[in-house]
Amino acid sequence: MARDATNTALKLEPHQIILRPLVTEKGMHKANRCNAYAFEVSRMAGKDDVRRAVEDLFDVKVVRVNIQNRKGKPRQARFRKGTTNAWKKAIVTLDEEDRINFF
Repeated sequence: MARDATNTALKLEPHQIILRPLVTEKGMHKANRCNAYAFEVSRMAGKDDVRRAVEDLFDVKVVRVNIQNRKGKPRQARFRKGTTNAWKKAIVTLDEEDRINFF
């Protein structure tokens, strides 16, 4: 069983929690229809950390935060086998009046 990295005394700053927005076709559809935005977040961040970081960085009201732990994909190059890094994805649903503009 893996160690839970969210239960540490280390406090991350908002710009350390949100690594990058995930601008994909599916993500833009959810943003337009459901007002939900996807971000790649630090693996040590929990739901409360993500909520605080999005509210601080984008000055919006967060309604709900869903988090997914994404496994690394297997890759092979010549005679070497390995995997890509595992990462954490957060889907943040905003209040009806709030929007985030990435462009």
